[in-house]
Amino acid sequence: MTLKDKYEKEVKKLLVEKFGYKSPMQLPKIEKIILNMTAGKEVTNSKAIEEVMNELALISGQKPSQTVAKKSLASWKLREGMPMGGKVTLRREKMWDFLNKLINVAIPRIRDFRGVNPKAFDGRGNYSLGVKEEIIFPEISFDKIRKIKGLDVIIVTTAKTNEEARFLLEKLGMPFGKAEK
Repeated sequence: MTLKDKYEKEVKKLLVEKFGYKSPMQLPKIEKIILNMTAGKEVTNSKAIEEVMNELALISGQKPSQTVAKKSLASWKLREGMPMGGKVTLRREKMWDFLNKLINVAIPRIRDFRGVNPKAFDGRGNYSLGVKEEIIFPEISFDKIRKIKGLDVIIVTTAKTNEEARFLLEKLGMPFGKAEK
């Protein structure tokens, strides 16, 4: 059963039971997933930017768009308008495939994993997840990596509150950890 089928067959019923929605249009759903990766302090190296773009394309299965610096940053020798990295917006089938890969393949490969941060919601039902090493994805070959980079994953939902979004992601299989004090 794919994650989309699980949402359609199981999660929708659980959402109606818990929150008592009157219309099927009120049900929260995942709208899109945004992946963002930068070259970090290597922004002056065009090879590093190229690597970021290639790795993002491998992870997402879609060509990334290049991101540029909005402000100059002297300590990184970064000028306004210079390429910094890339980003990808996934929707529909590619979004569901990526979420399935993230939950069932990539997250279990994280070292010393104790669950994702349950407090990383933005107040409007969107969830942000920072991945420290992109090598947790099976498409990335460890031998071909010159330098390990991080990856930001933003899951945008139509949920109105954090509680609804967390319930939705929990039922889809997102392994939330204990809230840190």
